[in-house]
Amino acid sequence: MRKGALILAMMQVLGAFAEETLSLEAARSLGLANSRSLAQFNLTLQSKALDEKAQTYTLLPSLSLGASASITLWNQEGIQIPRIEEYFSAGVNFGISQKLYDGGKYPVLKAINAITREITRKEALAEYFAVLDTVDTAYYGVLEAAAAYNAADAALETAVLSLSLAELRFENGMIRSGEYLQALAEKEAKETSRNQARGALALSTLKLRNLTGLKDIPALEGVNFAAYEELLQRLGNLSPEAFERIYRALWNEAAAHNPSLTKAGLLSQQAGESLALAKKDYLPTLSASMSTGLNYTVPSGLELAGGRFSLNGSIPLDFWVIRNKVAQQKLAQESAVLDYRNAATTLEIDLQAALLDAAAQAGSVRSSRKALEYAQKQVEYVMELYRLSQSSLQALSDATSLLSANQNQLIKAQYGFLRSLAMLRSLGSFETDESLHALLQGD
Repeated sequence: MRKGALILAMMQVLGAFAEETLSLEAARSLGLANSRSLAQFNLTLQSKALDEKAQTYTLLPSLSLGASASITLWNQEGIQIPRIEEYFSAGVNFGISQKLYDGGKYPVLKAINAITREITRKEALAEYFAVLDTVDTAYYGVLEAAAAYNAADAALETAVLSLSLAELRFENGMIRSGEYLQALAEKEAKETSRNQARGALALSTLKLRNLTGLKDIPALEGVNFAAYEELLQRLGNLSPEAFERIYRALWNEAAAHNPSLTKAGLLSQQAGESLALAKKDYLPTLSASMSTGLNYTVPSGLELAGGRFSLNGSIPLDFWVIRNKVAQQKLAQESAVLDYRNAATTLEIDLQAALLDAAAQAGSVRSSRKALEYAQKQVEYVMELYRLSQSSLQALSDATSLLSANQNQLIKAQYGFLRSLAMLRSLGSFETDESLHALLQGD
């Protein structure tokens, strides 16, 4: 599984480098292939498979083969010179034993081992989606930081332009020194904001580089938000009835496929099997064994040793110990059932919160776009008035500040919307983004 992911990742990355860009899918594949936690789960799954084989082998007969040789060096008369024909002997022993009845424990133990391996698989699946979420967050974080940096750079350009106009006015005596100092302060503040945005971009890039294992991150493919327009419109205008329908559809998917909830159910089953195993201690056990061999001495030569067959059985009598163990396992089962119910409740809350967040972010994207459009027009209007000396620097500063705020709000809303979709994908364990989008857009 890991080799396949690595090959896929390398193919996608080679294609991405050919175009000098890194796509989200390529970043995801690299993150999965570079994940040490997923590699550890792969080893654990192999170990669980070996445990199941070991449990199966307990049904087979146990074979043993032994050999021995001896020579007498002294006897009651003292040390003697060894004479092989009198003092040498050798033998070969072969034994076989078979457990006939173990109190009915084997089927229960086999079921427990199978559940244990399935639990590990669900844990690996949960980690798979956790890695995807981490890569998505880092990828969107770089794009968001880059957009914020571009916005900060544009704000600095506007501040530089305002400062140049203020210098001309100040030199011509059209404004006082206070207004000129304000323009200087505005320019320095915008430069500080751009430097902070540059640092945030570098940090976001470092996180993505560590996740993907790439030494240098190429340019990232931007997000085509136009492709999300229909989904933004639908989620941004959800009625209570539509919200409830979508939530129920999401819950059905999550209840069937969410690895954390499935794991909680498996742990409950495992606790039930452990309780059944503890009750098997009341039953007797039975085993049989047989042994024979060959002996060799110089005088007698090779002889067949006698055969031995034995039948062993045991009946437990310390019922108070078994009763106490059964009681402990019963409490563990009840606790596992409660854990499953808590996991279901937590999943319901997380689903509702993620869907509400997606709807809120969709609405924020739509309103932020309108606000940004109006703010841009206002800046253009105030800037023209300022050129004509019909507006103050303070009015221009207020307009540009509003523009920057609306730009940042739109950026946060857009990438917040994408992160909320990623959370819904993980909670519902959707195989592809398209399958989630189809559910959200369905009637």
